Amino acid sequence: MLIVLAAVPLMAACRSTPSPQPAPVSSDAWAVVDGREIKRDDVEKAFRRASDVSQTLSDEEALAAKLSVLNELIVEDILLAKARALKIELPESELDTAYAEAKKNVPDEAFQQELTRRKMTAADVREGLRRDLLAQKVIEREVGSKITVTDQEVTDFYNANQAQFNLAEDAYHVGQIVVTPVRDARLANRTGDDAATPQAAAAKVSMLMERLKTGATFRDLAMDYSEDPESAPRGGDLGFVPVSALNQAPPALRDAVLKVTPGSARVVTQGGVHTIVFVVAKETAGQRELSTPGVRDRIKETLRGRREQLLRTAYLTAARSDANVVNYLARRVVDSQGKSPF
Repeated sequence: MLIVLAAVPLMAACRSTPSPQPAPVSSDAWAVVDGREIKRDDVEKAFRRASDVSQTLSDEEALAAKLSVLNELIVEDILLAKARALKIELPESELDTAYAEAKKNVPDEAFQQELTRRKMTAADVREGLRRDLLAQKVIEREVGSKITVTDQEVTDFYNANQAQFNLAEDAYHVGQIVVTPVRDARLANRTGDDAATPQAAAAKVSMLMERLKTGATFRDLAMDYSEDPESAPRGGDLGFVPVSALNQAPPALRDAVLKVTPGSARVVTQGGVHTIVFVVAKETAGQRELSTPGVRDRIKETLRGRREQLLRTAYLTAARSDANVVNYLARRVVDSQGKSPF
């Protein structure tokens, strides 16, 4: 009997081996990542959570937005799988804190009304937060914790760029997130997100302002979503803008800097282009030495941000490349020649 069984593999090897059949996919699967399905309802919930429900989108605009959401969910699914492999967990207390922050300054009745408008439940919001926070923990473990900036590197940067720290007049340290209503050819943000219509741009700005309110950092949002190819890789940082230059800017932009409290963000819309202006601090004229409070930290943050952007981009690119991803929604849109496949 052992001899007969031993011969079976040899006999099988002599025949042509059929290719393994892919596992069955449910009819409402919009993507499959390493065998895990992302269903239509998952995308719809994420879309309703992030979008401005007051905006009316055409079928094409809504579908384009959902394709973008699906792409984010694919990356998120990969990161959640890595969280399980790394045994990264989210304490319930952290989720409670994030949920409370999301409801901050919103009466319970108004919060419930907003959930109803978005066709969501409190459980949906908590699950979305849980996934977001776990994905962030993976990035922090795999990217953020591995970045170091030495004191010598900070000193070298200062010595090579002393002119940047000599302000001839009072100035404001400003950041920006730009969202345009058209497709951008030179997109340089980390997620590839690009609003292509006025409605999509307005919805994106609303989503970003909500994320700022719930504790997301301006730098991360700028790196992930800003459509300005020059400032997005720097976390939206525009450096120090002299008061004289601000006084020559369009009134709305000028007031968004001069008439707000540092640490605040304001949306300025001109010609359909939305700019979320963030005022970091006001600085007085004069030379900043390396020993001046805040200078060393600012340089360190700049160098750290550059490395984090590079490592994060490489990490996510490699993770996406290593995963087996099938985007069924994208295929259906292509097959329908850009028409809604539903």
